[in-house]
Amino acid sequence: MYKPWLDNYPPGVSAEINESTLINLVDMVEDTFERHPEHTAYINMGHKLTFAELEVKSRHIASYLQHATTLNKGDRVAVMIPNLLQYPIILLGILRAGLIVVNVNPLYTPFELKHQLNDSGAKAIFIAENFAHTLQSIIQETNIKHLVLTKIGDGLPFIKRRLVNFTVAHVKRMVPRFKLANTCDYHRALKIGAKGQYTRPMISINDIAFIQYTGGTTGVPKGVAMTHRNMASSLAQVEETFGSCLTQGKELLVTALPMYHAFALNINCFFFLKRGDSNLLIENPRDIDSFIDILSQYQFTSITGVNTLFNALLNHSKIGKVDFSLLKFTIAGGMPTQHKVAEDWKNITGNTIIEGYGLTETTAIVSVNAYNLAKHTGAVGLPMPNTDVRLIDQNNFVVEDLNCVGEIQVKGPQVMTEYWNNPTETEVAFDQGWFKTGDIGLFDNDGLLRIVDRKKDMILVSGFNVYPNEIEDTVLKLAGVYEAAVIGEKDKDGNEAVILFVVINDLQVSIDKIKAHCRDYLTGYKQPKKIKIVNELPKNNVGKVLRRLLKEKP
Repeated sequence: MYKPWLDNYPPGVSAEINESTLINLVDMVEDTFERHPEHTAYINMGHKLTFAELEVKSRHIASYLQHATTLNKGDRVAVMIPNLLQYPIILLGILRAGLIVVNVNPLYTPFELKHQLNDSGAKAIFIAENFAHTLQSIIQETNIKHLVLTKIGDGLPFIKRRLVNFTVAHVKRMVPRFKLANTCDYHRALKIGAKGQYTRPMISINDIAFIQYTGGTTGVPKGVAMTHRNMASSLAQVEETFGSCLTQGKELLVTALPMYHAFALNINCFFFLKRGDSNLLIENPRDIDSFIDILSQYQFTSITGVNTLFNALLNHSKIGKVDFSLLKFTIAGGMPTQHKVAEDWKNITGNTIIEGYGLTETTAIVSVNAYNLAKHTGAVGLPMPNTDVRLIDQNNFVVEDLNCVGEIQVKGPQVMTEYWNNPTETEVAFDQGWFKTGDIGLFDNDGLLRIVDRKKDMILVSGFNVYPNEIEDTVLKLAGVYEAAVIGEKDKDGNEAVILFVVINDLQVSIDKIKAHCRDYLTGYKQPKKIKIVNELPKNNVGKVLRRLLKEKP
């Protein structure tokens, strides 16, 4: 197989990792606990959590799950919590108990939450009380048997915790009313776990560690079964790619991306944890004023984000107060980085945005630019060590020539083995062991991978994949809607928005009624920005809607 990238790795970076040395995530984090007990693992709301404290608290959560629940090894436990100190504690506690983590977006609607809980077969959930009202509306339709509630400030010292929790609930009124039976408080779970004896389970590197939900290439939400081996392989690949440029135990990474997202789970939550470095958790990156104030208090060395986040920071009036003098790495993923944003970032920070490419099915990373990248080029870099990438043309032949496009297909130890309980979709996703991304790309003259087009019809909203099929299916559930089609539309800054076209057969159906329906069933970023009622949708001779013609409509 032709591998045009092999001669382009920077000095000191190998195209190979030693897969025989990989260990499961529990062994990995327990090794970190032993090596760096006094180092700061996570910082949030001004409070630091050391690795020693993380070890104790996550062990207590594991003990709670072993002694106070009916869960057995391999059972699924959902986590619906934003970037708070409780998140890594709970996450590692679940893994240390031999259970499988099901990450849930806290912004999910009841409809989306019910699907994910039922599809994964989750029997327990840890949830921030801000989102408990969502769970309340559907919990009777799920298999949830154990429920642990946490408040926003529960990871903080007693006095600060009480103040933050009071402010969130009673001043800012950020906790909608809810009523859930048989719940356990987060701190009570820790106390129960502290009284029990944690028993380290036998964990194979081939065991499933996470079920991460994605629309995949078809738009139907599916669970990616991510094994300990997938994660360990990806972490070893990132270490080989960037490790020599980082000082172990000395780095401070800004984590604004939600750790329930595959990219941040891999890089932010685990890669820096494995090294004994520190994470600065940003619980609400949408509050740019607060975000800038937090950044100005720390001398951070790395930051990950998406184009829209970097753009928002760059355009804030207080960006000059942030000290970028120690910044080594800015890593972007999730959506293409606009060239102007990359240029402005370099001018203000002196740091080049390193862009990468990946999918949930590939444990977040397929390729990334080299650590010594001088300027942003728009390429997504070199395939990760031990990763093969091929391009397949429309006639199903391998593309061998540079600058010629084809569908990107991937092989590597970080690639998932299956969609959870979905053998049909798993079979469709692979071609003789090659994962079919559905993305169109090419290798340029430097052997760098470039994305030419994305998965057909997929829309990227602030780094999140939005699939037209899911939105169309949801809208069609509204009585009076005859047909629906969704496209993405870019604004002058290159940001995409969801545009919905509908054909109605009931004059009582209005745009406002459709918007209300979408709010009930779709997370905010999936909701249409514009809704257009039309007489008909353009179709081909077999009745398939031609979305490309909708994009040409004024």
